[in-house]
Amino acid sequence: MYNFIINPNARTGLGKKIWNELEETLKESNIRYQAFLTKYRCHATKITQKILSNAGRHTLIVLGGDGTINEVINGISDFQAVTLAYIPIGSSNDFARGMALSHDPHTALKHILVPSRYTYLSVGTVTYETKSRRFAVSSGFGFDAEVCCRISISRIKAFFNKFSLGKFSYVSVAVQSLLLQAPKRMVITMDDKMPIVFEKVYFAAAMNQKYEGGGFMFCPKAVPTDDFLDIIVAEGLSKLKILCLLPTAFSGKHTRFSGIHVYRCKKAVMESEIPLPFHTDGEPISLQRRISTSLEPQKIRFIIS
Repeated sequence: MYNFIINPNARTGLGKKIWNELEETLKESNIRYQAFLTKYRCHATKITQKILSNAGRHTLIVLGGDGTINEVINGISDFQAVTLAYIPIGSSNDFARGMALSHDPHTALKHILVPSRYTYLSVGTVTYETKSRRFAVSSGFGFDAEVCCRISISRIKAFFNKFSLGKFSYVSVAVQSLLLQAPKRMVITMDDKMPIVFEKVYFAAAMNQKYEGGGFMFCPKAVPTDDFLDIIVAEGLSKLKILCLLPTAFSGKHTRFSGIHVYRCKKAVMESEIPLPFHTDGEPISLQRRISTSLEPQKIRFIIS
């Protein structure tokens, strides 16, 4: 039995249209399935919990964007009881980009129904105050989280989505946010080693995948199966230099420049001089001065193709 979790509002309402097409294929092929459409933020988490309340192994197929994947992994209590698959129809699709998944929904469904390859994915977790939240792609602290906050309330994303140019909404909002933000002092401790002090940080992010923010290859060497998080820190740069570096980040060439630091670790603690926004998989959470990131002890089985 396949369990489809669908965000009908993904890419400004395209999700429902694509699901209707895929459902016809399922019916024609006499595939046994259940379909659950999300109705509000974090609904996918509740749907996942309900599905998994029944004993046994379950195949969860997510139809949506990075935010929907995020909600689903936050609803899984036992990774060993789940096989996960994904049909990307979001605006940024950084998870699908990092996993080299097909962006054609019909091709993606074909791969899922007749799988030939699986992998086991690491899942990140971020702890703040007494709470925690998982992430599949990344968790950012500072500038990139500010962009996520702005994009969530901006009309520009819906505009670009109409022309299948969703990632350009992130670029537009990133430039606006950069001009308004001042860098902050941050202390980062990785794997309980000596803390590193950065005086003028624009953002720091823990990456499980290579891409974030609609195609920025922030950590080119990040591998979601290697039991490590890649940490990127942008500090000590002028705003003009960051604007010049942004285009190079699409190909990962920004890492060649001074002021861009990339590390690899099992866990990291990020502390800012003042509260800063942070996100998980592009979903804004809250303002915090201190967050801790690490990897879940279990991995999740994932259908590649």
